This record gives sequence, structure tokens and C-alpha cells, in this order.
Amino acid sequence: VPKQMLEQVLRQLQPLCTMEQQFLEKFFQLSQDTADLPGLEVSVRMCSLHPEEPTTQVLSELFACLEPELRGFLDVCNKVHPFGCLQVLLALSDSVFGIWGSSSAPSSSFLNTVLSNVLLLAKSSFNKCVGTLCKEIEEAKIPSKMKGGILPSVSRFEEFVGFSEEVFRTAQRRRELDKAHLRLASSVFSSINSLSSANLKVNTDMVMMENFHHIHCFLCQKNIHCLEEKKGEAKQRYREHMEKYVIKYLGQPLEKLNHFFEGVKARLAQGVKEEEVSFQLAYSKQELRKVIQKYPGKEVKRALETLYRKVHKHLSPEENLLPVVWHSMEQEFIRQYREFEDLIRRCYAGSGIAMEFSLEDLLSYFSSSTLSN
Repeated sequence: VPKQMLEQVLRQLQPLCTMEQQFLEKFFQLSQDTADLPGLEVSVRMCSLHPEEPTTQVLSELFACLEPELRGFLDVCNKVHPFGCLQVLLALSDSVFGIWGSSSAPSSSFLNTVLSNVLLLAKSSFNKCVGTLCKEIEEAKIPSKMKGGILPSVSRFEEFVGFSEEVFRTAQRRRELDKAHLRLASSVFSSINSLSSANLKVNTDMVMMENFHHIHCFLCQKNIHCLEEKKGEAKQRYREHMEKYVIKYLGQPLEKLNHFFEGVKARLAQGVKEEEVSFQLAYSKQELRKVIQKYPGKEVKRALETLYRKVHKHLSPEENLLPVVWHSMEQEFIRQYREFEDLIRRCYAGSGIAMEFSLEDLLSYFSSSTLSN
């Protein structure tokens, strides 16, 4: 609405000012050399006082209230909509650059000068709006009872980008908007990163994963050129936090087994030979058998079913990340399983020790967990 109102005003102003300018030039012969027109004392006096064109000076006197009125009108437009400054900026830009690109209107015309001044004001209002929004996003407080889902700051970012892209859909000049998008993207990334120090009641990596994933999907839909780098960064951050989330929760079903083999790897890193690891009291064959016996197939299956329910409860349904996260957990579990098998083969060769469930069993456990919940 503000854009339509302003465009209507500008459409009426342009022919009015043009006709008035043409009348003045013709009636007072202002386009001629004023030295040859001694009768035009007003024009000569104005030219001696001001270096601008006589026509522009006369129009400035006739339309002295135009610029203040336009400034007041802009204030009204900005108040009609929270992001009204976007529409005002676009309407004025189109009008000013339209005049500059027109051969029928000189670049020094009165209206062009007035609109250029008002355009500077519109840019200032727009930058102030963006700055306020950036601060709002960066300082947004995390709800104390937050259980996951999309942060208010991310929704605010989406609201602005979605609205601005609709307004500038056919615009040729996007410089100011692109700069604003980059500022806001940096602010929303900073807002998400601040979660790492927040005292959340839910897993921080899970919340960060969901929000970066949400931003990545949103930017993929919008396909905004200036935010391509941010889109890639969001994807990278989403994957990083998913990996942290997966590793944190996947260690729980086989916690003691993980702990045991972490110790084995630590001994190897310290220089203990593979064939000598089993002679370490804490990592003997007997200790390994004890740990493995704690994880029979049915216990692993039950643990995975519990884990699936927990992950299902953590993740918000809107992002539909459950299949992705569960598949990632499956891949990580397979990697760990193969690593355990490799360490057993290298450090406990000939002992006959093996995991109590096979890789095929593991795959079936993951598959059945999704079906039973």
C-alpha cells in the first residue's frame, strides 16, 4: 500500500513539474541567455544570487513546500507497515533513476533534485530500520522453556527477506537490499551461535542444527544471489551440529563399549604395541568379554528403540529431520561397529572374541526401531 500511494503521488508530480518548467521557460524565456533579456530583472537577480539554473530557482520558490511535504508523506508511509521503508525506497529509486534515464528530463531538473534529496532520506530510514532489526535479532532472548523448534530471530529474518523479495521482485537495482540481506544474515547466524552459551533445557546442538537447516532450506527456496555464501555456510553448520548431536546421543546405547575401546585407542596412541594391549589389566581379554556380554543383540535393539523415541521427541516435526538424523546415526553406528571389529582383530587376534550381534543384525535393529515407534 505505501508503495502504491507514493507511486501515485510521484506520477502526478512529474507531469505537473514538467509542465510548470516548460511554461516558465517559454513565458520568461529562461532557456535563453539572460544577458540578452534585461527586462527579466527577477530572473537576472536570481541567477546572480544562485549558481543553479534560473528555471530551477523559480520552481524552488513556487514549490517551496514540496520537499517538506514529501518528507512528511514518507513518514506516514513508513508507519503504515513495519517494513514500509522498503516500498518507499523502491518507489523513489524507480522514480529518480527513471528521470535520470529519460532524455526528456535533464539531470539538473527541479523535481530530480527534490526526489534525490528525499531518496537520501529514504535510504537513511531503510538503513535505520535494518539496523534496528539486526539489533533485535542479535539481542533476542531465548525462551526459558524452549523445547526446540525455530527461533524467533530466524522467523523474523525470514519475514523480512520474504517481504523484501516480494517488493523487489521486478526491481533492477538491489544494491541497498543486498547489503541489508547480508547484514541480517550475519545477525541471525550470530543469534544462533549464541545458543552455545545459553542455558537451554534441551540439547543445544539439536536446536542449532534445526535452525541452520531451516535457514538453508529457506535460502534454497528464495535463491538470492547475494546470500549464496550464507546458504552454503548454513548447510555446513547444520551438518556440523547434526554430527555433534549424533555422536553425543549415539554413545549412550553402547556407552561402556565405547569407553573401553577409547581406552584401547589411547594405549595404542601412547606407543603400546597391538599384540600387547590385551596384557594391560584394564584391557585384557577377560575385561573385553565382560563388556561385550553387556550388549547382547536384544539389549542393543531395545536401546536403539529407546534412542529413536528420544530423538523423535527432541526434533520438531516441522523440519522433518528425523529420517535424516536417524540415517546419520545408523551410519555412525556402522562406522563405530566396524572400528570395534577392527580393534578386536588387531589387538585380540586369535582370541575368538566377537561382538554378540552382526552388522546385518544392526541394520535390522535400526529398521525395526522406526516401524515399532
